[in-house]
Amino acid sequence: AGTKETAFVAAVAAAGLVHSVTRSCSAGNVTECSCDVTLRHGGSASEGWHWGGCSDDIHYGMAFSRKFLDAPLKNVTGKSGLVAMDLHNKEAGRQAVAKLMSVDCRCHGVSGSCAVKTCWKTMSSFEKIGRFLKEKYENSIQISDRLKKKLRRKEKSQRKIPIGKEDLLYVNKSPNYCVEDQKLGIPGTQGRECNRTSQGPEGCNLLCCGRGYNTHVVRHVERCECKFVWCCYVRCRRCETMTDVHTCK
Repeated sequence: AGTKETAFVAAVAAAGLVHSVTRSCSAGNVTECSCDVTLRHGGSASEGWHWGGCSDDIHYGMAFSRKFLDAPLKNVTGKSGLVAMDLHNKEAGRQAVAKLMSVDCRCHGVSGSCAVKTCWKTMSSFEKIGRFLKEKYENSIQISDRLKKKLRRKEKSQRKIPIGKEDLLYVNKSPNYCVEDQKLGIPGTQGRECNRTSQGPEGCNLLCCGRGYNTHVVRHVERCECKFVWCCYVRCRRCETMTDVHTCK
């Protein structure tokens, strides 16, 4: 607990709840909310645009996420530092959704000209939000494990640098995920299938942690080139393919 991975999971969970609830509100699937009505009748007539359409009501989504995920933690006694850290990381996830809100517009005018535009606020795709949080994960901040109410950086030389509300925080350094540890619930990567040609996280170089990999050939048999024959059955060929499968040593 208290690693940068748990921080990332907490942030993604909170952001996902905001995104899902807000999207349901805009789609009209929830009776308690709909589109963001606070923007109605606003805009800039001089610049030729006004708010319209259905802006995502992120305020409701944020409030729902806080109520659902944060309220149970606020009644926990003891370990106040870890709880404060967890609450911070969940809020960082929600702030990511808010930060990446964008404005979409539709043009109105003769022959498609943009003499007048109707604009609305919309959330970014969750993929974009996930990439933003992954970057925050990679630059997460280690905080002091001396559990106090105020969160502060572990490095004394950096304590004057404020902790941002979008930063992800952790207390404990990450364990070695390469090697199995039943006590910590870590399965290790031995026997995991990997991609020999990829340089990403699924690539054999990274996933196998430098131990190398085994290659074995797998035979796939499936029905193929199926045709409907009048009347009334389907005739198929039996196709075999051989593929190389790589697994970590």
